[in-house]
Amino acid sequence: MNTKVIEESIFVKRIVNIVRLSQSIDEMREQLRDYHENDIAQSLEVLNRTERNRLYSALDAKWMAEVISYVDYPAKYIGEIDINKLVEIVNEMDADDAVDLWEDIDESVKVKLRSMIDEKIKKEIRLINSYDEDEIGSLITTNYICIRQNLTIRQAMHELVQQAGENDNISTIYVVDDKGCFCGAIDLKDLIVARENVELSTLISYAYPYLSDKEKISESIEKIKDYAEDSLPVLNKEKNIIGIITAQDVVEAVDDELGEDYAKLGGLSAEEDLGETTKESMKKRLPWLIILLFLGMGVSTVVGAFEGVVAVLPVVICFQSLILDMAGNVGTQSLAVTIRVLMDENLSSRDKVQLVLKEMKVGFCNGALLGILALVCLGIYIALFKGYSFGNAVLISGCVGISLLVAIVISSLVGTLVPIFFNRIKVDPAVASGPLITTVNDLVAVVTYYGLAWILLIRIIGIV
Repeated sequence: MNTKVIEESIFVKRIVNIVRLSQSIDEMREQLRDYHENDIAQSLEVLNRTERNRLYSALDAKWMAEVISYVDYPAKYIGEIDINKLVEIVNEMDADDAVDLWEDIDESVKVKLRSMIDEKIKKEIRLINSYDEDEIGSLITTNYICIRQNLTIRQAMHELVQQAGENDNISTIYVVDDKGCFCGAIDLKDLIVARENVELSTLISYAYPYLSDKEKISESIEKIKDYAEDSLPVLNKEKNIIGIITAQDVVEAVDDELGEDYAKLGGLSAEEDLGETTKESMKKRLPWLIILLFLGMGVSTVVGAFEGVVAVLPVVICFQSLILDMAGNVGTQSLAVTIRVLMDENLSSRDKVQLVLKEMKVGFCNGALLGILALVCLGIYIALFKGYSFGNAVLISGCVGISLLVAIVISSLVGTLVPIFFNRIKVDPAVASGPLITTVNDLVAVVTYYGLAWILLIRIIGIV
């Protein structure tokens, strides 16, 4: 086979052609061995029902288990597979993949499967499902190598070879004592090159990092990233290994956390996917929308309180959206920066104060620059197109510029302090979502703009 790197879409096309054009199941199976399981999984979307049935026949249960683990929405294909083969597939899966697949199986099929799948798999599924979705224990896989501390090098190698038949995460070998408690880990390379007369204990890293099964995923991600290991053991309160977290699990966990944070920044109570019903999507969006509705009513009420300003000086209403938009944009920028910084669990109070001061400084500098631009550009616009004298036009545009400066500084402060406050009271800072910050900053901007217009332009200067 050509070893040149080929685009994934080309692989999928070739797999589809193999399925459609192979003269026999054996021929198809032999040709498919050259392709990755992920590419085979992607080809399922292109093949029709009859062609997929041919593919199912060509792949044994272990191979099918690997393919299905790469399918994003397997429910569509599970119903096409014979119940007996589906049992074999579940039995061949890693525990974490089996749990994911189990969620997509129809309840009527589950009833049949429960009495047919291996007790070991059932036990592992129950173990993982016993943890909340936000706990590390819900991400574990039981695919790992574990040996006892008191073995010789020869015995350890024999145990490795024996367990490697069922477990393919072998780069790190975990070690337990006589009571089954975790005591360290051995790098596969060190075990392979070790001489037979060497004590196994000299190869064990006794200070090897681990995770607790009840730890929150969001609180553990930084720890996992800092150690940068291929996998980390997960222990229960008795210090027994219940499973491991692999690098792939970490990537998926980080992706899920980012997805949730992005959803919250967008004003959603949870992340959505394409498979959700309209009702489920509404339930995730509606809570924040209701809160924002009442906040918006508050902003409208404040605007109504300044009707006298608009009646005396109608031109000021032309620039309301400019002030509101800039304040909202700046607040959202500060929010994004602050949430990113707060991911560092070692952040001190001094660091947080420095962050607030920095954001205010950045807000002031940006606000001053934007205020000067507004003063010049809007002054010319008002003088030329709104019928005001040049002096009054500059005064009005100056009020807009000052309002812009004040609103941007305050918005930077709000966008920084709100997530810090949420973090302080042990609430996810991402809950301080973009829409919430924008609405709060709208309120600040309205009060600032119309307040300054009333005080400076009407009360002090007397422009009409």
